[in-house]
Amino acid sequence: MEKGAARLALVSALVGLGAAVYAAWVHYHLLYDPRYTALCDMSATVSCTQVYLSRFSTVGGIPVALFAAIWFGFAALLAVASLMARAEVRESISGYLFALSTLALAAVLYLLYVSVTILKIYCPVCLTMDAAVIALFLISGARSSIPMSKLPRRVISDLRLLVANPLAISVAVLFLAGAVSTLAFFPREGAEAAATPSATPAATDAQRSDLEQYMANAPRVPLIIPRDGATVLIVKFNDFQCPACSDSYLKFKPILAKYDAEAAGKVKVVLKDFPLNTACNSGSGVVHSAACEAAVAVRLAKEHGHEAEMEEYFYTHQQTMTPASVKDAARDIGKVMDFDARFPSVIEQVKADVALGNTLGIKATPTFFINGVKFEGEPAPQYFDQAIAYELQHAK
Repeated sequence: MEKGAARLALVSALVGLGAAVYAAWVHYHLLYDPRYTALCDMSATVSCTQVYLSRFSTVGGIPVALFAAIWFGFAALLAVASLMARAEVRESISGYLFALSTLALAAVLYLLYVSVTILKIYCPVCLTMDAAVIALFLISGARSSIPMSKLPRRVISDLRLLVANPLAISVAVLFLAGAVSTLAFFPREGAEAAATPSATPAATDAQRSDLEQYMANAPRVPLIIPRDGATVLIVKFNDFQCPACSDSYLKFKPILAKYDAEAAGKVKVVLKDFPLNTACNSGSGVVHSAACEAAVAVRLAKEHGHEAEMEEYFYTHQQTMTPASVKDAARDIGKVMDFDARFPSVIEQVKADVALGNTLGIKATPTFFINGVKFEGEPAPQYFDQAIAYELQHAK
């Protein structure tokens, strides 16, 4: 490969590597902070976060971005070798890059198809990686003069030269070790969500004091919702496709189970729908494409006694949720056989919850009201636990 073409290939590989590393960084943050917003989240249809939360963003629980970073790193090393290696090796490198980029181009075309036809969401960082792969394909293809059938023989001879070069073998070993370590130690998708907390961390004395002062002095919103004899009424404005709503569900489930056992009938939880989708919440922006359908599905499943199973399924399968998959789940899990026929009337009930949320100033999900005291976002489990305990003790 000529040095001019090698420099262009190196620039393309480095651009792709930078985009892939940033994508992996965003994916890492999403595992630990469901409310994280990336710089490339520009609108409802141009959003890195929504793509990375989809089922197409991982392979075996490992982000596709990590595989892309390793691929671009290897391509960059090949481009550097094309600038520094012997003439006979440089001649082979364009063929290696062309073979690698041909394989990568197949993945690029598949992911573009997913983005355009299935998700209908566009990720600027992903598109940057796609462009880098296409550039490498064109550059290497234009400079490759070795037939593909001869590449295997070339690989064997070039590996012999690699082993004989201490610097080259050191770089290769370091790259391989780094790639394997990254894949091995990067947190697996869903590891945090799947873990069920064995116990709620105990609140410190200072935390209890702060919480009690807040509960004692915070304004209380009078919600006209039947208590059915409960001492503590918890109202959660919810979106079944919202990662923070799922996170709070998983973390608060054992807390609510504890109070159900210790103070049966004294704590009541009421879900209010606030889907972040303009189809049923005009002020929200289209963020979660299946949120309206999920809210309807849970209401219909409740009529068949499968509300809890339906909620659990949505909270633990957010990455695979689409309007079509929600309908399938409603049929298979909620035993709802008339989803489409009932949708127009039930979605009006969802919109009524949205209207209530708008009058209460709901801006994001989840938002909790514990006996009228507002908690925006997801409170820490110990605060949630302590707030319920406080209200059981002090509520009139």
